[in-house]
Amino acid sequence: MTPSSQKPRTPRIASFLRNGRHCSWLKQPLGITKPRYLERLENYLRKELLLLDLSTDSTQELRLQPYREIFEFFIEDFKTYKPLLSSIKNAYEVMLAHQREKIRALEPLKAKLVTVNEDCNERILAMRAEERYEISMLKREKMNLLKLIDKKNEEKISLQSEVSKLRKNLAEEYLRYLSERDARKILTADLNELRYQREDMSLAQSPGIWGEDPVKLTLALKMARQDLTRTQMELNTMKANFGDVVPRRDFEMQEKTNKELQEQLDSLRGDYEEVCKEHEILLQLHMTTLRERDQFHSELQEIQRTSTPRPDWSKCEDVVAGGPDRWQMLAEGKNSDQLVDVLLEEIGEGLLREKDFFPALGYGEDIPPLLRFDGLVENKKPSKKDVVNLLKDAWKLRLVEEQKEKFPDFFFSFLEHRFGPGEAMAWAYTIFENIKLFRSNEVMSQFYAVLMGKRSESVYIKQKETVAQLLKEMTNADSQNEGLITMENLSTVLKSTFPFKKEEKIQELMEAGGWHPNSSNADLINYPSLFIEVPTSDEEGQSMPFVQKLWEQYVDEKDEYLQELKQELGLELRDEVTLPKVREALMNIDPGLDKQTLNGYLSRAFQVPRTELPEEGEEKEDGIVVQLKIALERLQMTDIRRMGSREQEPAS
Repeated sequence: MTPSSQKPRTPRIASFLRNGRHCSWLKQPLGITKPRYLERLENYLRKELLLLDLSTDSTQELRLQPYREIFEFFIEDFKTYKPLLSSIKNAYEVMLAHQREKIRALEPLKAKLVTVNEDCNERILAMRAEERYEISMLKREKMNLLKLIDKKNEEKISLQSEVSKLRKNLAEEYLRYLSERDARKILTADLNELRYQREDMSLAQSPGIWGEDPVKLTLALKMARQDLTRTQMELNTMKANFGDVVPRRDFEMQEKTNKELQEQLDSLRGDYEEVCKEHEILLQLHMTTLRERDQFHSELQEIQRTSTPRPDWSKCEDVVAGGPDRWQMLAEGKNSDQLVDVLLEEIGEGLLREKDFFPALGYGEDIPPLLRFDGLVENKKPSKKDVVNLLKDAWKLRLVEEQKEKFPDFFFSFLEHRFGPGEAMAWAYTIFENIKLFRSNEVMSQFYAVLMGKRSESVYIKQKETVAQLLKEMTNADSQNEGLITMENLSTVLKSTFPFKKEEKIQELMEAGGWHPNSSNADLINYPSLFIEVPTSDEEGQSMPFVQKLWEQYVDEKDEYLQELKQELGLELRDEVTLPKVREALMNIDPGLDKQTLNGYLSRAFQVPRTELPEEGEEKEDGIVVQLKIALERLQMTDIRRMGSREQEPAS
């Protein structure tokens, strides 16, 4: 159907509507909410839609036909709007025709996509079959190797047993050979003795056998006996002198054992001396501990004597609205000082609800601009949740707008826009009294600090940007886009986002995020849940422990940074400090500071516009001065943080 074609009105719809043609909505009484003519059109449309066959592929195209007929009927009946309605109809028809052409053009691509999908599935199945075959072959090879290892182990055990048996046989043979050697020596000595005896007997029986002089032989025998006696004496002397001497082999073995024992003795002596020193230190520590214990005991007795008894906080269960359950929720994890704040908030909340009007503070200079008013202002009595939501809306608007006006002026303009100029002052006092009372609420306390000028709004903005950046980094680490990352990825993201945080600070953040010492690095964590607000029954605006720990670390790090700056300056709080000294101290404790950030800190500390700050090297020693305490308080109000480690070189 072309856009310019006009399909004539069908007889069926004409006959259907003919009976009610003159009963149009123009002639209906004012009390009827829906004209009868409109009801007839709706009934016709409903009837036509029910008659359509919804099982075919062209169902959507057929569903348009009743609408076309009704729209054409409108075009024909409303002559005044006919050109506009016809152009609208033609535009839609052109677009439908264009979409049909695109669908026809995409049909071959759909078929090609199906073919490619089947081809990819076949390849995947083939690769899986090949992988299964390789896995089966590797398993078979593994079993063969395991059998070979078992066989080698059995051979090793058999060889070890055989070696043990051979060693035993060798020892037995060695003992047997030693016995035979000793027996042979004894036998040789006996044979020599018998031979000497036989020679002596032969000489005694046949003196002329040698053919020599008997006197000479007697003399030779005498000399031989003297030599024997001398030799016997030497032998006895040697036995007497060396009877207790051990063999060299035994001596060397004993000497080696003695050397090892001496080394052990020296080592034990050194350990003993160290233990003695540690014992002395422990004795001194013990004595010191005893003295401290006695001192603390006396102090405890003095405190117990002079201090008031610890309050029984369970008495508050029946006083606080909500009963014991709500009190347990409010008191969980809080010390006595915090519980006093909770009670003050509960009491103040009741008193605040009873007030119908607030006395205005007047027009004094110390009064915030948005509260300067005389007379009585109405207490709007919103709930705590309403106040928190209102503050959140104000922050959202402040973040997207250009920050040209001061924050109190902006907030008053916000209230005028939200509630009107006549109610803005009443809401300003109502919000002020609420945020002044509920200091334990995170959103209210931060808003009160910014509104009263105790903290720069850049602190809040930077904290929100840091949380958003951290969430973005975790989202980038979530490759599956499932809202889950591992503990190892969480640690990597924290270290990359906060490169100057210490390891224990990273550990604290991970523990706040759900990590435990016995957790594995592969454990998954639902990181979006770290950034949502705590859903409580009557409280809004409380962050999760992870975000709270992030804020606590920021406050602690700022305090450490300013304390380090004070130590670098080496001055008392009441002393005055010059701009050059503060610049030099900041560059010493934080060499990574860039010029723009450094000038921002100096501008805040000395309340001087950045454009009027003197350049480095051009300052005068007697130029801009301020009391150190005031400078530190001003820096405490703004967003100040470390930009680099102290060991690195200053940025050029």
